[in-house]
Amino acid sequence: MAAQGFLLIASFILLLMVLARPLGTVLARMIADTPLPGLAGIERGIWRVAGIRSQEMNWYQYLFAILLFNALGLAALFTLLMLQGSLPLNPQHLPGLSWDLALNTAVSFVSNTNWQAYAGETTISYLSQMVGLAVQNFLSAATGIAVIFAFTRAWSRQQVSTLGNAWVDLTRITLWLLLPISLLIALFFIQQGYRKICCRTRRSPPWKACASRCRWGQWRRRRRLKCWGPTAAASLTPTRRTRSKTRRR
Repeated sequence: MAAQGFLLIASFILLLMVLARPLGTVLARMIADTPLPGLAGIERGIWRVAGIRSQEMNWYQYLFAILLFNALGLAALFTLLMLQGSLPLNPQHLPGLSWDLALNTAVSFVSNTNWQAYAGETTISYLSQMVGLAVQNFLSAATGIAVIFAFTRAWSRQQVSTLGNAWVDLTRITLWLLLPISLLIALFFIQQGYRKICCRTRRSPPWKACASRCRWGQWRRRRRLKCWGPTAAASLTPTRRTRSKTRRR
């Protein structure tokens, strides 16, 4: 392995060591069903608006809630992909996916398996990317973490028949864990010059032997979730630094 590879691995290990304690503290409070400091009032407001009862569930209630949540997400994403051709935010006028490809994609993103059978830059509209796939980037990851929470409580608790509340876990994981981390990574990508626009395809400069048409879009928003959920097959547009280096060559 090259020195660059060892440096990259060492950087990841160092980052994990730095984040282990703060992230571990947050996760421990979530597993213990304890609101984070200063957020209890906000959570009560969310439960009230959403009609969520924060009482703990037994194992089959928790399982039913998780399955229902993912079934609704699967149906919504499947419908969106099928109908994307007649929906807005589709400047390329991409048609809706066939039922089998839409089902394959929806199952992939809802189950957090990272499987894809399409070219994202020429198949998926901006609306499907932002409202469908990006949402499932969060929710599929939140579902997996919530299930781990339930297993952890089952192992650690004695003579208790409840495993927490699935709706509370999903909300806390999404709002207080995934969103903040994704926001920080997105800000880093902004600083690095990643593009995020909604427009038609553009003809890229002839960096190599010939020019090609690039589809620009929501790549920064999607890319920051790579570690948390599945991502669409979309090539990242070059940064300003890459362009300047290429021109000099």
